[in-house]
Amino acid sequence: MRFGAPDFLPLLAVPAGLLILWMWQVWKRRADAQAFMRRRQVPVHERIPFFGELLFWLFLILAAGAALLALAKPQAVTSLVRTAGADIIILQDGSASMHVSDVRGNRWQRSMRFLRTLGEALRWDNDRIAMALFAHMATPQIRLTKDPNTYFFFLDHLEDRSPYRLEDDGTWDTNIERGIYWGLRLMEKDEELRRAAGLAEKTGAVMNPRSFVLISDGQSWSGEVAKSLALAQERGVPLNVVGVGTTAGGLIPDPKRQPNQPLLRSVLNRAELTRIATAGGGRYYEIDRESDREIANAIIDSTRRRAGTVGIQEGTQELYWNFLLGAAVFLALAVLFLRDRVALALQLGAAVAVLVFATTVF
Repeated sequence: MRFGAPDFLPLLAVPAGLLILWMWQVWKRRADAQAFMRRRQVPVHERIPFFGELLFWLFLILAAGAALLALAKPQAVTSLVRTAGADIIILQDGSASMHVSDVRGNRWQRSMRFLRTLGEALRWDNDRIAMALFAHMATPQIRLTKDPNTYFFFLDHLEDRSPYRLEDDGTWDTNIERGIYWGLRLMEKDEELRRAAGLAEKTGAVMNPRSFVLISDGQSWSGEVAKSLALAQERGVPLNVVGVGTTAGGLIPDPKRQPNQPLLRSVLNRAELTRIATAGGGRYYEIDRESDREIANAIIDSTRRRAGTVGIQEGTQELYWNFLLGAAVFLALAVLFLRDRVALALQLGAAVAVLVFATTVF
């Protein structure tokens, strides 16, 4: 503990001296009580209170001491082990199969609800998030940012439907390779911006550990995924995969379908998504097999654990109001041991005056 205004601390000598005087009064009272009991003889057992109204003065002295400590602005020194934040790069599948309604809403809308939970699970002080969407081609949406307003703004506008239209031929492909490639590009762009701004040199900032979060049903995927996974592994970025959909699957709506042409069926390709997660050094999760909060916390915690600690941060906690509350409690206890009506009236008047003063000032 330390004090912001230590000049008030010498005044504690006054309540300390009064406490010594109070102890002498207690000893004197007990000596007088014993002498009185030896001289006085009554037919019934007579009891004399040990402290009497001296307890009022004890609590009054303690209240004065607590008030003086409050004036000295006490502060508790706290030490907090600092950990690095987490950089999460989301790779969201936006292909045609994400329009299947085998989950509540459809797979795309279910993915957006999960991403909202993932954003709510971040601390946003050092944590950052980025997003890229992909079908046959990938389109980056958000570069790495620790601004939650930016992230949730995009989710609000992507929540109802995918920007990839079913009428476009490119929507009918799940090119996971392009998604991972653009995730790596988002990382490289962030590093370029940091070097240009000189943030690492100015602040001594520690780079956050990074991880990819691929959200897909794994249906009809294409591209040389192994090549992109190798690049991610070289950069030390694991790929966590979140599957969305069911093994029963559902029909993909096709606005360009001819009357005699059957609808295509899409199912959750759990085996392939698990293989991709294993090759990418991450884990496979599945929406609705675990709760969104559990999946989000597991991904964030596994990312943070890769960084370890980055030092100990010292802080202070103001204890002014704690000691002031203690003084008020001691004063209230003191009043309980008053028996004289005049003294009680004086205490009540003083309390009302203090309350009026505090209301006027604050």
